[in-house]
Amino acid sequence: MDLDRSSVWGSLKQKTRPLLQNFNIKRTKKSSRKMVDRRQRHSLDRRLSVSVPDILESESFTDEETTYSGLQALSTYIPSTLSSSVMSLKSSSTSLKRAGEDLQWRQQEAVHTEINIIETETELRSAEPADRQRLRELGLFSLQKRRVGGDAPGEPDHPCEGIDLESSMSSQLFDEQIALEEGNDCLSSLPSSFAYLLTIHLKEGRNLVIRDRCGTSDPYVKFKLNGKTLYKSKVIYKNLNPVWDETVVLPIQTLDQKLRVKVYDRDLASSDFMGSAFVVLSNLELNRTTEQILKLEDPNSLEDDMGEIVLNLSLTVKQGDFKRTRWSNQKKQTSSKSSFLRNVRLSESMRKNEIWNGIVTITLLEGKNIPGGGMTQIFVLLKLGDQKYKSKTLCKSANPQWREQFDFHYFSDRKDMLDIEVWGEDNKKHEELLGMCKVDITALPSKQTNVLELPVEKHLGSLLMLIAVTPCSGVSISDLCVCPLGDPSERKQISQRYCIKNSLQDMKDIGFLQVKVLKAVDLLAADFSGKSDPFCVLELGNDRLQTHTIYKNLNPEWNKVFTFPIKDIHDVLEVTVFDEDGDKPPDFLGKVAIPLLSIRNGQQCCYTLKNKDLELASKGVVCLELDVLFNPVKASIRTFKPREKRFIGDNRKFSKKILSRNVDRVKKITMAIWNTIQFLRSCFLWESTLRSVVAFVVFVVTVWHIELYMVPLALLLLFVYNFSLITTGKVSSAQDTQESEKKGLIERIHMVQDIVITVQNILEEIASFGERIKNTFNWTVPFLSVLACLVLTAATVILYFIPLRYIVLIWGINKFTKKLRNPYAIDSNELLDFLSRVPSDVQKVQRAELKPYSSSSPLRKKWSTL
Repeated sequence: MDLDRSSVWGSLKQKTRPLLQNFNIKRTKKSSRKMVDRRQRHSLDRRLSVSVPDILESESFTDEETTYSGLQALSTYIPSTLSSSVMSLKSSSTSLKRAGEDLQWRQQEAVHTEINIIETETELRSAEPADRQRLRELGLFSLQKRRVGGDAPGEPDHPCEGIDLESSMSSQLFDEQIALEEGNDCLSSLPSSFAYLLTIHLKEGRNLVIRDRCGTSDPYVKFKLNGKTLYKSKVIYKNLNPVWDETVVLPIQTLDQKLRVKVYDRDLASSDFMGSAFVVLSNLELNRTTEQILKLEDPNSLEDDMGEIVLNLSLTVKQGDFKRTRWSNQKKQTSSKSSFLRNVRLSESMRKNEIWNGIVTITLLEGKNIPGGGMTQIFVLLKLGDQKYKSKTLCKSANPQWREQFDFHYFSDRKDMLDIEVWGEDNKKHEELLGMCKVDITALPSKQTNVLELPVEKHLGSLLMLIAVTPCSGVSISDLCVCPLGDPSERKQISQRYCIKNSLQDMKDIGFLQVKVLKAVDLLAADFSGKSDPFCVLELGNDRLQTHTIYKNLNPEWNKVFTFPIKDIHDVLEVTVFDEDGDKPPDFLGKVAIPLLSIRNGQQCCYTLKNKDLELASKGVVCLELDVLFNPVKASIRTFKPREKRFIGDNRKFSKKILSRNVDRVKKITMAIWNTIQFLRSCFLWESTLRSVVAFVVFVVTVWHIELYMVPLALLLLFVYNFSLITTGKVSSAQDTQESEKKGLIERIHMVQDIVITVQNILEEIASFGERIKNTFNWTVPFLSVLACLVLTAATVILYFIPLRYIVLIWGINKFTKKLRNPYAIDSNELLDFLSRVPSDVQKVQRAELKPYSSSSPLRKKWSTL
């Protein structure tokens, strides 16, 4: 076919040829400038682990390796063909000129070819079917023919076959240059992927100005960028030293901006200005949290000191929203750009895996001279970066005793400070910051326990605690080909570490877990395109690692190996599959929980994913291969120590489903206890003569011969009995089936109403029982208190002269023979019958006598005026 004849394609080609030449020259210059600027960017200095090759050491898009194939990253690496070409060009000036001319011609033709393909595809989509066929015949066939080199006989297999060596090398140099230019163009088309995320932790304000008549203010903070309000904090009422403790993440496109921080006083009509400050974003360091104390100013105010705002700022590289970009530009991207995007996503997702290389163990012992104020309870919050712990809540005391231990992950490349805050809480659940202190973890000596008595800021009190920084090993991420337990020598070394003879060494190192995350099959489609971008998160206690993201795939294959140190053999490995959604929170696809003691070493298992509650099946299967090695002696000793506390997460919200489930659980336990009581009662009532006779004989023999060692022996026999039932198959281990039928709105309302009434009655019975015991000893009813004293006196004399064994035997014989002696006797419980006569606190108020109103009573005066 002749492409130069009068046609749509030919006319388009002639008109756009001069424009394309100018565009190509500008594009080359722009690409070179972008490459120089990109070298000067800050690189992420964040190492994964000592045991894993550092994937960030070879910086993305800087001078390292480049290949013109699938998984490549742009850089300024010079290929071997280029060095050979340079040597050849130096040796022959004539060949250099010819190569330059050939390079210019090939450069124009390559750009023309790329643009022509895109324009032809656009023509094909918009044209009618007949025109589409004609365009295919005129354009695409010839373009494919030109690219491949032609299939017609007599044409050479390669278009450059007739060119000499220098020209061939120059064309290879041109190919490498085109690859770099395409990568640069891909970078420029994705501005969001190379923007930043600014994490702001708004902590507190100090000595703010007064804006209300009552001598206080109701401050809140606004963060502005380019005149737009990006975030507004909550209002702290009537406080000049407010504590917000809020965290927000803001996307930042460029660093040549100023973040404005403005403080206002909340009023009903309008807000009064309380001062402002700014932060220069270009002065912030990447991946480092810095504390900023901003002094507020107002040029229109006569006040010299308007207070300060304290906040922490952390600047990180933004994880780009590639979904939207790929969806909008999917038809415009070439194959090289798509491979480049996949490589960028892979590197970005790997940066999410921050592997810790140490453990900070903090033992909170006690407080000294802690001010309580009007608070009734006190607790401590400990923060290290994003990790947060909350101590147990104690009653207000000047010297509270906590005696708790917390473990934080330590990252050597971070400079996070340990923030310790003492909080108080009153009866109305209002919280107030009583004091705070900070510790620089990097300044503490490692591998030893440091005893610190930390003074509390703004107060005379102090906190006594132990802090130890110890190195952590066993955390890694690798490929299948380099898994730790795959090497026989390394597996033998790890097995020897946890053998019986090393049971008394390093008691915290319980075991070693290796997880091979192979693949997932038939996942749920979370995107509009019918696909998902799945990644897998592994959690063991507070330890958390994740895989990279596989884009646009419902059957991803990760083929990654994760290793964890085991702190408690009773922990549960949770594997959750998410769908990446750019800057938005990821979508949940499924979850599975695997107890460590149920792992079968070396076996590839496929686990059906469940919903968030781990009750019902979800769509999809995840394939894992697990290996666990542990020391049984260390694990047994660890079982009798407190479990590791979990990091502070989101507060649980009210759920009628969980409430209904918990009520059903309590009902099952209550029914089991009730059935046992009814069985014993039937023995006393002689409902079955044989059963009552056997029970009577067993009771008499047991009470007559009982010793203290028989109590654990009886419990041991109970274990043996239940084990025999399980081995014989008489007890089914199947899970209870959940009710799947949907209930209507009226049924749900009645269900919630019944549950609330049940809980109300149970709470009333428990409260009344405790109050009646208290009122018995408080002489609320003197007659009942005197009667209780007489009974206790008689019981003391009887127990002094008669052994307990005989008393229990007499009580049992009386119970068993009561029905025989009096068939119509009413069964009763003397102790409960006595307590039922004692009034509870509510009944005391109801039965209390009101005093008559006097003539000076305010209420009587009010009625008299009416």
